[in-house]
Amino acid sequence: MVAVAQMDDQPGLTGDRRGRAAALRFGLIALLILMLLLGLGWGAAGDTQVLAALGSKFGLAEASLRDTTIIWDIRMPRVLTAVLVGAALAVSGAVMQGLFRNPLADPGLVGVSAGAGFGAVAAIVLGGFLPVAVLSVVGAYLVPFAAFLGGWASTLILYAIATRGGRTSVATMLLAGIALGALTGALTGFIVYRATDDQLRDLTFWGMGSVAGATWMKLLTAGPVIALGLIAAPVLARALDALALGESVAAHLGIDTQLMKRLAILSVALSVGASVAITGGIGFVGIVVPHVLRLLQGPEHRNLLPNCAILGAIILLAADMISRTVVAPAELPIGIVTATMGGPFFLWILLKNRHILDI
Repeated sequence: MVAVAQMDDQPGLTGDRRGRAAALRFGLIALLILMLLLGLGWGAAGDTQVLAALGSKFGLAEASLRDTTIIWDIRMPRVLTAVLVGAALAVSGAVMQGLFRNPLADPGLVGVSAGAGFGAVAAIVLGGFLPVAVLSVVGAYLVPFAAFLGGWASTLILYAIATRGGRTSVATMLLAGIALGALTGALTGFIVYRATDDQLRDLTFWGMGSVAGATWMKLLTAGPVIALGLIAAPVLARALDALALGESVAAHLGIDTQLMKRLAILSVALSVGASVAITGGIGFVGIVVPHVLRLLQGPEHRNLLPNCAILGAIILLAADMISRTVVAPAELPIGIVTATMGGPFFLWILLKNRHILDI
């Protein structure tokens, strides 16, 4: 701990790290803008005048009705959904890794996404059985709210099981995550038996993850929930940095560790729950992005969390463009693309950190 304090007191190291993170953020923002333009112009409809269609909404340019409709009604909600969900998954992964103080935590791997998926499936299939008065109040927010509750419950259960005497066991966390995933998967399968044929087909593709069904209504419904989770995450940056030194040290530094844990769990549940509700299961973004950025800029969460949001958005935009291309004119579920990219990376992380899994 003394060594850590001495390193933090050296302005050269801190300045270099902050400068590297700031330069990286500038580059990531530029890349994100480029990816947004590519995402808007990339699709089965062929070439479109993206800039003209964007400007036409504000009277700055002229564009055909076809291009304006394609860009604003089809591709824009899809691209913005990919940005929000990618940012949410990446930031949630970084928060969970900081909370559990290990490099293997991820909402998808430890059962949080499965819990959120269970809540969303239950709302989709069984929502029609709710009283009309309840449906009139909840309305379009039923699925995101149910997914949030499922993700929150899974996170609370996981933390309670994996933590003992103030310390969190990585092995217990992973095993508990597998068990929670299996249990919620079984419950989800039971509910699916109540689904109609149309619901069953939708749920099958929804479970693989996709942003193809993104609409302005879905985005406006789940977007504020995701944004709330993203806004809450940076507030935890200082506390997560202190927690890396241990809970007792964090407490001596004036951090309310119990409040911080609750806020972290709430932030992850909000972001992941709403994301799963509108895109289905998309894995590995939350474990790949934080690791890449820690290698490039260091572990300080004040810089890590915002850069995770940007890089997560970039990766999901890239995965979406790949999903539109590989089996064109059909579309490959985006969850398959992220699993193909993230699976080997996770195996590398697992092999690199085998010593921390020694029970």
